[in-house]
Amino acid sequence: MKILSFICLLMFTTIGFGQKLKFKVVGQKDTIVHLVKYVGKGMYYADTAEIKNGIVEFNGAKQVPGILGLLLPGQKFFEFIYNNEEVQIETALPDFAGNMKVKKSEENKVFMAYINFITTRKTTINQLIDSRSKLKDTDDQFKKLTTRIDSINIEVVAYQNELMKNNPTKYVSKIVKMSIDVVVPEAPKNDKGQIIDSNFRFKYFRSHYWDNIDLNDDRLVNTPVFHNKLEFFFGKNMMLQHWDTILYYAFDLCDRLNPKSKTFEYCVSWITSNFGKSKIMGMDKVYILMADRYYCSKNAEGKSPAFWMTEPKLKDLCEKIPVQKNLVIGAKPTNIILRDTTDVNWKDFYSLKSEYTILYFWDPECGHCKKTTPKLETLYKEKFKARNVEIFAVGKAIGEDFGKWKKFIRDNSLTFTNVAVTEALYKAALQDANQFVPKYTNVESLNYQTTYDIFSTPRVFVLDKDKKIIAKSISIAQLEDLIDRLQGKKDLPKIFPPDPEEDEQMH
Repeated sequence: MKILSFICLLMFTTIGFGQKLKFKVVGQKDTIVHLVKYVGKGMYYADTAEIKNGIVEFNGAKQVPGILGLLLPGQKFFEFIYNNEEVQIETALPDFAGNMKVKKSEENKVFMAYINFITTRKTTINQLIDSRSKLKDTDDQFKKLTTRIDSINIEVVAYQNELMKNNPTKYVSKIVKMSIDVVVPEAPKNDKGQIIDSNFRFKYFRSHYWDNIDLNDDRLVNTPVFHNKLEFFFGKNMMLQHWDTILYYAFDLCDRLNPKSKTFEYCVSWITSNFGKSKIMGMDKVYILMADRYYCSKNAEGKSPAFWMTEPKLKDLCEKIPVQKNLVIGAKPTNIILRDTTDVNWKDFYSLKSEYTILYFWDPECGHCKKTTPKLETLYKEKFKARNVEIFAVGKAIGEDFGKWKKFIRDNSLTFTNVAVTEALYKAALQDANQFVPKYTNVESLNYQTTYDIFSTPRVFVLDKDKKIIAKSISIAQLEDLIDRLQGKKDLPKIFPPDPEEDEQMH
């Protein structure tokens, strides 16, 4: 662990139950101040009180163990640990850290000494690094500075080990230990001295990443350290940002946590939310399958594992999950069997013997569709058709839209397959769907908007030869580039250049 990482990971503290939290801040005028707490990396108000003559008290019984801070006007604050013990700290403006004295709290006596140690070493290392940056790596002075930096890092590690050894039951020891990366052994070598697996060290580090973190201790969630470790683990430096990779490690972590714990709640919530907001195509699979596994399933008690969610919110979340599970990348979506423009012939995309299939949902009255659909026809005629890439388009054609749908197809000379729930089919199915199901079609096709979660148009899915989804919600330019790359023609001139506005609309 480099010293540069310590301050951002370790400027934290801990909190407990039923104890007085008393602070004296010399130089502070009488005013309202706040107690703040960490939940992950987020800082929230925990309590409010009036500071008089520089003294303020809070009731620790209202708090939970973790890192807290005293927030004063002007966004000035200092942090401390609370862990079921009375806390009395004195300091003075303007230098909280330099004037800090812990009058009562064994946790904070250890913690503040540690922070002071780390701060001085960080300052020294920054100075050494700045001096080294002005030198060439071949200079003797460069090597001397590197040796000095390394020696300080060794000193820090020794201090950490000594702290944990002397305070094995203290919360601060768990925080310090959590901030330290696992020690990675040298890679195994064969009898010739050659490394057997060049990725051994990385794989070892990832597989033992959580060794220094007590995943059974919910107090650790109430520190930024835990969040930083979680975020780094699922970041690009630790794993390929691919939905299946993320899900593998997310399930592995969450499944080994106590399902009644705050750690479980935090990990499940953060992973689901974080990847649900991702702009990476296909990453919605993480959100959907995390929701399916940890929110919308039932535990042994017949309840949702997401004990922190209210029933109404769970209902809203889980209503569409069964549909969305069938629309993630890698899934084979339900076949659509509908009538073409003759209103007689039935067509389906499973029957298409194409290398790739573009499943396209559109509306003849949709402004964006009016621009996108002709472009799709251009791609089909000039590139896709000759390369065994088929387009299966499902249009809106009920009521007045039936005539508009056919007119648009005719006016724009669309030659790819076009089907719809036509006006006649819609009315007949309302009377008796059994005359069509299962002889000609299926219920999912007649209700394709629900089956495919079509809440807006246009909507694009790219399917491989096995009709599994490999891409979705992409623009025409992105579609052209994708198919060219998939078919080994990435250097071909592009008909449609990237269009940021269109890219944004398709997501």
